Amino acid sequence: MKVGIIGSGNIGSALAKHLTDLGHDVSIANSRGPETLTELAQQTGAKPATVKEAAAAEDLIIITIPEKAIPELPAGLFTNSKATIVDTGNYYPIRDGEIGEIQNGVMDSQWVAQHIGHTVIKAFNNIYSASLESKAVPAGEDGRVALSVAGDDANGKQVVLDLIEAIGFDAIDTGSLADSWKQEPGSPAYCNDLDKAGLSAALEAADLSKRAEYREAADSQLRQMLGL
Repeated sequence: MKVGIIGSGNIGSALAKHLTDLGHDVSIANSRGPETLTELAQQTGAKPATVKEAAAAEDLIIITIPEKAIPELPAGLFTNSKATIVDTGNYYPIRDGEIGEIQNGVMDSQWVAQHIGHTVIKAFNNIYSASLESKAVPAGEDGRVALSVAGDDANGKQVVLDLIEAIGFDAIDTGSLADSWKQEPGSPAYCNDLDKAGLSAALEAADLSKRAEYREAADSQLRQMLGL
C-alpha cells in the first residue's frame, strides 16, 4: 500500500517502522518540513514528505497529531481523498485546551472527522508508543496485545483490522465511530496492554455515563507526568 503518515512523534515513528518492514511504501510528514525528518527516515525507511504529499497517499493516511493541531491542517486537505484515513489522536484538555464539542458529547474522532471533512477510523490511540514499538508478536502467541478499532466505513475498518494483525497485534472491532468512546483516555480499554479476552472485557465494562470521569482521570495523570 501507499501510506502517508502525518505526525512524526512516537506513534507515527513506530507505525512508519512497522509498515516499511511489511513492505509498504510509506511517506511521513510533520509541521516543520521534510528537511527535519532525515534521521527518522534513516531509522524507519519512510520517505520524508510535506503534509500535502503525505495526505495524497492513495491507500492509507494516518493522522497522529494532538487534537489541538487538527484545525491547523490545511483546509480541504482530504477533500478528494479516496484513502482510508486513521485517527490515532486523543483529547487531553490540559494539552489541547477545552474543545466544547467534545466536552458536550461528541466523540474525539467524530470531532476530527468533522474538521477534516472525511470519515476516519479510530485506531492505535489506546496503546503506549513503547508498547506499539516493542510488543508486536506472531499470531497465536500467548499474551499477544490486542488493539481495538472503531469506524463507520466497513471496508476501511477491515483494512485497519488486517493491518493490526499483520503488524503483530490482535485486532478487535469496537463498532461504529460513535462507539469509539470505549477506547478513549481513562477508559478500561486505554493503554493497559491487554490480550484479546482482556480487551474485550474492558470494552464491555466501559460506561458511557463515566466518559467525563474517564477524561478527567486521564487528564490528571498527564498533568502529573508533565509536572504541572
